[in-house]
Amino acid sequence: MELDDAVEAFAPDAFAVLEDLVRADSTVGWEAAAEEVLAAALETLGFTIERLPIPESIVDDPLAGVPQQPYAGRYDLVARRAGAVAGAPSLLINGHIDVVPAEDAGGWTSPPFEPTVRDGWLHGRGAGDMKCGFAMGLLALRALDAATPGWQRGDLTVVAVIEEECTGNGALAAGRAGVLADAAVLLEPTELELLLAGIAIVWVEIAIEGRAGHAEAASASVNPILAAAGVLEGLRRLEQRMNEEHRAGGGDPAFSSLDAPYGVNVGRFHSGSWSSSVPEAACIGVRVGHPAAWSAEQTLEQVRLAVQEATARDPWLVAHPPTLRLNGYRAERYAQDPEHPLVRAMARAHEAAHGSAPDAVSIGSTTDARYYVNTFGVPALAYGPRVRNIHGVDEAVELASIVEGARTLVRFLPDHFAQGARR
Repeated sequence: MELDDAVEAFAPDAFAVLEDLVRADSTVGWEAAAEEVLAAALETLGFTIERLPIPESIVDDPLAGVPQQPYAGRYDLVARRAGAVAGAPSLLINGHIDVVPAEDAGGWTSPPFEPTVRDGWLHGRGAGDMKCGFAMGLLALRALDAATPGWQRGDLTVVAVIEEECTGNGALAAGRAGVLADAAVLLEPTELELLLAGIAIVWVEIAIEGRAGHAEAASASVNPILAAAGVLEGLRRLEQRMNEEHRAGGGDPAFSSLDAPYGVNVGRFHSGSWSSSVPEAACIGVRVGHPAAWSAEQTLEQVRLAVQEATARDPWLVAHPPTLRLNGYRAERYAQDPEHPLVRAMARAHEAAHGSAPDAVSIGSTTDARYYVNTFGVPALAYGPRVRNIHGVDEAVELASIVEGARTLVRFLPDHFAQGARR
């Protein structure tokens, strides 16, 4: 059986696994059902399965994000398959099993955790980010095993981590436990491009104090929702300043292709419990993409100063300044050398499969590749299918791109084990 014929033949089975993965709601804290779907699929391919607990002590790691909830009973899925040749290069395939909530489910064309195919796209929360990557990887492995027995010379590890979407602590814990290799490929959705770099990011929670009371006597109260206008203006100005400095020539060369890499996103706003009451407090959840030169703590201070400046004329906020804390990501910027043999090997495989070289790109976001590149000295890149509306309503993956990506992987994987991309 020819490689590409094998990829086509096994594609329906890979799509079926993807549907099972999407059905398994794996929002933070509920990852196990989807991990077990993946475990079963990997066991059929001869992988040995380990469920790696996340230690509560990960919170003390200086590179960890701020956990969203306890780790008891939660784990990374680690699957290993030994290579045929001792000393041959090893490879780690990484993906994250967690997905973001589907809070706007009423706007979906079909329920978010009921996979639905329309016009060649499979819809569902996590279909694009990033359960499609696991389907692509499984498809490539099965096709290689069928068409080229004995192809795997070196050790191969597949890891499905938790909390990529909020802390990165799953990948960090796996790396600290020694789940590493000579190179890492992350199956993130990349439009079949080579994703090599991501910005630094923190999550910040901003609490605004008010003075609660009855709506009839609102003039004697202080509404924190209204007071938040100045806070939001400060965040807007901070984003504008960071990107203006980037465009003025002081920016990170790894992101020179991006006009505005540093986004300040207000993702949550909570306040009040009754329409006829003035709330006592408001809480804003913010994601801040920031320059590499700033640490997480320095970025927190920059946010505080921006809010302070924008609210300097508000007597209440001057006397009762908002309180800020880090509450999720503390992600460092990363950039993989585009000339590294790993990158060249994946580009060569893509060109062999599709007739043209892939673009190498950077994003104003992050991936778990930052830990491999920055912390563990493991070359890493991301490569995966075409998707749309990730984190949004009617998230979807183009099924044909899963097949196209698998065609690249079936060329890359044997080449890596034969040639290597050592640290």
